[in-house]
Order: sequence, then structure tokens, then C-alpha cells
Amino acid sequence: MLKRLFAALTLSPLLACAAPSLTRYVNPFIGTDGTGHVFPGATRPFGMVAPSPDNKDRGWDHASGYQYRDKTIMGFSNTHISGAGIGELGDVLLQPRQGTLWGSATVNFSAAYDKRSEAARPGYYAVRLPKHCVRVELTATQRVALQRYRFDKPGAVQVLADLQHGILFNTDARVTQSEVKVDAAKGEISGTVHSRNWVEREASFVVQFSAPIRKVLTLPPGAKDRAPRYVLNFELVSGRELQARVALSTVDVDGARRNLAEAADKSFDAVRGEADAEWEAMLGRIRIEAPERQKRIFYSALYRVFMHPSDIADADGRVRGPTGVVQQAPGGQYYSTLSLWDTFRAVQPLFTLIAPERVDGMVATLIEHHKAQGYLPLWTAWGRETHTMIGNPALPVVADALAKGFKGFDVQAALRAMVESSTLPRPQAPEWAQRSWDSYEHYGYLPFDLEPGESVSKTLEYGVGDAAVAQVAAQMGDAATARRFAERAQGYRKLWDAGTRQMRGRDSQGAWRTPFDPLTATSPLGNPGDYTEANAWQYTLTPALHDPQGLARLMGGPAAFGQWLDQFFSVQQPGVDKHQGQEALIGQYAHGNEPSHHIAYLYAYTPQPWKGHALIRRISRAFYADRPSGITGNDDCGQMSAWYVFSTLGFYPVRAASGSYVLGAPQVASAMVSLAGGKTLRVVADALGQARPYAASARLNGQEVVATQLEHLTLIDGGELRFAMKPLPR
Repeated sequence: MLKRLFAALTLSPLLACAAPSLTRYVNPFIGTDGTGHVFPGATRPFGMVAPSPDNKDRGWDHASGYQYRDKTIMGFSNTHISGAGIGELGDVLLQPRQGTLWGSATVNFSAAYDKRSEAARPGYYAVRLPKHCVRVELTATQRVALQRYRFDKPGAVQVLADLQHGILFNTDARVTQSEVKVDAAKGEISGTVHSRNWVEREASFVVQFSAPIRKVLTLPPGAKDRAPRYVLNFELVSGRELQARVALSTVDVDGARRNLAEAADKSFDAVRGEADAEWEAMLGRIRIEAPERQKRIFYSALYRVFMHPSDIADADGRVRGPTGVVQQAPGGQYYSTLSLWDTFRAVQPLFTLIAPERVDGMVATLIEHHKAQGYLPLWTAWGRETHTMIGNPALPVVADALAKGFKGFDVQAALRAMVESSTLPRPQAPEWAQRSWDSYEHYGYLPFDLEPGESVSKTLEYGVGDAAVAQVAAQMGDAATARRFAERAQGYRKLWDAGTRQMRGRDSQGAWRTPFDPLTATSPLGNPGDYTEANAWQYTLTPALHDPQGLARLMGGPAAFGQWLDQFFSVQQPGVDKHQGQEALIGQYAHGNEPSHHIAYLYAYTPQPWKGHALIRRISRAFYADRPSGITGNDDCGQMSAWYVFSTLGFYPVRAASGSYVLGAPQVASAMVSLAGGKTLRVVADALGQARPYAASARLNGQEVVATQLEHLTLIDGGELRFAMKPLPR
């Protein structure tokens, strides 16, 4: 069934040949300069492996291992996370060289690279290391990374194989133990590395070279090293090329070896061509009519959306789950790099529209995670729980899938997982990850004197999850659970301070936090307080993620809500602080971090929706560009990019669990969206070219659409969504 669905979403070969290539519009370097934290290497859609260059192995700026302006490359590791703010993965670093031979006394294996030679497109990366006399090329299948080295001449060459390497977070010694074997005659290294970094995990691997290893030099270990580093010597007799194929597994070496078979009998160029074709098919699910520059920005954003989450199940369906126990992945798929606090907002809803064949597997992964861990995931890497960020962000993902008709998973288990994730204690979780729900249940909010921090943000985000539970319970006929969680979801009202007109911290006696500065952003790692990477202004609008009309009434009604938004977008921030989420600013709006992403669309709930349309246009133009610094703020596994994709089409999932969208204004004259079952949706913006356009109205197949209620189940029937554009009122 999934194969038939995928085929229906893919353009026919005839059309694909007739249409210009879309992969040529993708610039994988967008977001690699600055705070985007994107890596430029090769990967497949939702791929397990991602070979890419590492400039450095630690520091916030190098959470993906790469920064565009760096001058040297440490080597090329084979797993990466795109757009995050914390470093992890970076497995099996390889670095080739020809010339003066490395020896046991060598300590620096980094190489300067020729920036002009650096090239990347979907599924491919290349660069020349002049002093190492080699050109490196990377490509990938779903589970196998391919590295090709073209040296200046035949003869002796070397490859550093560093198994100690990884992208580090708050440690300088991630590896705890390792078991590694070298078979020189076969040109193979295999083994398992156990590490403790952002998560505690194990990565098994097989590296196969295209030539036998002539000599193995084991480098002296550092004081904290627990995995070997080898200098491998090769003799290229009849040519100048050496290849390495790297397969990984969360389970064991046998799993990695079976995964390696995925690339058997395929040349590097054949794999590269397959990668390009797969990306072409995925990008072709949306075709836009726009200037070339805008196409480059759009298709690069769509590319980043499809990089994660990563399907980390082995070819035989085995995977190591959140507690380290090996399990069989439901349907053979198991997704990780689930940055749910970020992606529940737009990435996951976008998948329901343009990658529906993936949705059931993603929700099934969440349920399996709950079975093993006792609660739904927060943020996972390599299948393990990081306990990063706050709230219960898996809940709206499940609720949205059910609201949109997805049922290819155990629905009863889904509701049970949602309830237990919202009520049962988590004794094994760190202090900030809601070990107990007693205070929340007792007070209806989290008092700041009983919480370790982020009490306002946690309360408001738990409300988003509570509303999702209530919605699913009601959908399944469980009225008592629906009532209970609907009431819990209204806890945000207890933090509304009518005097300051902000969501404000409150203690267990009901007293407000004093002193109180709504402009001060707080974050647990830098400036602890009541908010998470944001300030009071920004978090006051979080309840709109599930109850925008209720929040508007609390503020005095639609007109007063609009006035509050006017002030929000005009009060100036005292300064940019990228570590507290204060980037890409318009007044108090901070597009560089997720709590603001829905806010421009909230003007749809006021008498002046065009103000939101003007802001969406401004944000799209000011904070996205076709250059390496073209993303302001972490891309966060595609969330920043998904905002741009939705906004280009003219609608956005403000209430991410609701199964509906809020209208904005399209940023292109027309777009064609491929839907399940061979259907298509054509989006048209009439008279978009006039000065300062906004969407005066919209019709879906001739029927007028309420701006706050574009239903997904209606939208996926296909047809035409036509916007009537007019000049902004003055």
C-alpha cells in the first residue's frame, strides 16, 4: 500500500523528463554560515547516514560539525544532525591523504581545503584538499555512506580512521568502550563504539575499502580515549582512486553488514544518480511558479524539511530502542532525530500533506518509544531520549495524524500513551523533564517556587498537549478523559496577569513573580527563569497553539487581541541574544526560535488579517536568502524551513493538532501540490504582482474559505485554492 501511495505521489517518468530538474535549485550550503547549523553533506530523504565534512568536533557553533567560513576540515564522518543547537553523532571519521606520510607522532590530521572546489547538491558533496593531494566526494544510500577519494597520482596513500571522533556536547571524552576489528586483507574495519554524550548509545559499523590495507598504524591513545584511531596505508598500483563504504547499525555489526548489502554491486556514480532521482521525486511534490532566486530558497527549504527525522531501522527491521533493548520496528521503520518541540509546529503537519506515506510509521515509532520508556518521546537522537526541551510535543503530532484520518497504527495504544505521558511519574527522567505531575494537577499550573525553572513555559506547553489528549479522547468516545484534559488545557488562564497583560510566573500561594520584566528572555543553560529561550511577550501567545479564540477573549476580544499584537510587533527588544532565542526580530517577534512561528498568523483572529499577511511577506523576505547565511536561527531539523514552505503556499497549521490550517497570503503566483491517490492541489494567487498585496479572500473549488478554518480533509481532495489578492489598506 505504501509503495502504491508513493508511486501516486511521484510524477510520471514522462513528466519528470519534460520538467526542469528541481535538485539544481537546492543549495545545501544555505544555513551553514552562522546559527542555521545545517550540514552540507550527502543524505537521502529521511536517511540513516549522512556523510559530511567536520570542521570542528565541539562548540555550539559546530553542532552539525560544520561552519561555512572555517578554513580546515578534520575529516568526513558519516552521521549528522541538521539544524540543532546541541552536538551529537559524527560516527567513523575518515580523512584521506597523499604525500608526506603520517606517523605515530602526528597529532593534527586537519587539512586546509580549496573553498572554490567545494560543491554540494542533494545526495552529493565534493571538495579538494590541496595539501593532502586528494579530491573527496560523498554520496549515500538510505543506510550506507560512500566516500570516494581521487588522489593526484598512483602510489602510497593513507586514510585516518578515527573511531574516537564524534560531535561533542559538554564532554571531551564521549566514548566509554569499544570493540573494533581490522581485517587488512579484506580492506575492512568493523566494530561497535559505546558513547555517552548528548545521549548514551552504541553505534556498530562496517567500513569496506576498495583495496586491501597494506599496513595498519595504531595511534597512541589519549588519556581519555576508549576507541582506536588508525592510520591505514594503501598502495594504489593501477589507478588513483580509493573508495570507502560505511554502513552503520544501532544494533550490532551483523546489522551493519546486512545494511552494507544495500549498496552492493552499485558504483559510486550509480548511487549518486539514484540519490538525485529520489530527491527529484520528493521535491517534485510541490512545483511553484516563481523567480529563480525564490525557487532556490524554496526548494532548499523543502530539501531541509525532508532531511529528518532519520529512519534508523536496519534492513531487517531491527532497531535499538530508547532503553537500549533491541526490538523489531513496526512496519520496518523507526524514526529518530525527532526534534519534536520544534517540529510539531509545522514539519509534522507538512508531512501529513506532502509525505503521507511516512506518517503512520512516525506515529508508530512514538508509540513504540512509549512502550519501552513509559512516556512518549521529547527529543530523540539515534533512538535514545535526550530529554531536551519541554512540554509533551509528541501529543499534538499524534492528535493531528488522527484528526487527518491516519490510522495505520494502534489507535487505542496511542490514546493510552498520550494519557500516561501526561499523568504518570517519570522517576528516571532528569529534574526538568516533569518527574511528577502532582503540582500541575493540584494547582492547574506549575508554581515557580516548586519547579526548577521554566514554570510558565512548561505550563503553557503542557496545555497544548492536554488539548491534544482531549481532542483524541473525544474523537474516540472517551468523554470523561476528554473533559478532564480539556479542563487542564485551560490552565493558561491562571497565569494571565491582567495588570501587565502577560503570562506571568506565579508561586504556590498565588503571588506573581516579582520583579518582573516581560522583555527579559530566559533559558535554563544561560539565564534561568520562567521562560524557555524566550520572554513573557513571546510565551504569552503560546495558548493560541490550541485555543486562539479563547486567548483573544481573555485579552478582551478580537479587536483588543489585534491591538495587543500591534504592540507585540512594535515594542523593541533591547538586543539580539542568539543563545536566548532572540534573533530575526520584529519588535518582540523572534523568528529565530520556534515560540514565535505561529504569531503572524494570529491576525486572522482579528478584524485586520492583512497585517499578518504583510508580516508574513516581510519575514519570508528578510529572514530567508539564497546564501550560506540564509537562515537566521537554528533550522531545528527543518522547522524553520517548514514555516517557509507553508507560508509560500499561503496557509499554516497554527493549531498543529487540529487537522486544519489558518490562511495567510501566498508568496508565489501559483503552486501545484501532489497529493495522495494521484490528486493535485493547485494554489493560485490572482494579481500577486501588485504593490503590497494581501489576500482579501480565498476559495477552495469555488467555495469561500473561512480564514481560520481550512480543513485538511477537504484540502486533500484536491482541486484549486484561489486567493484574491488586493493592495494593503493604508
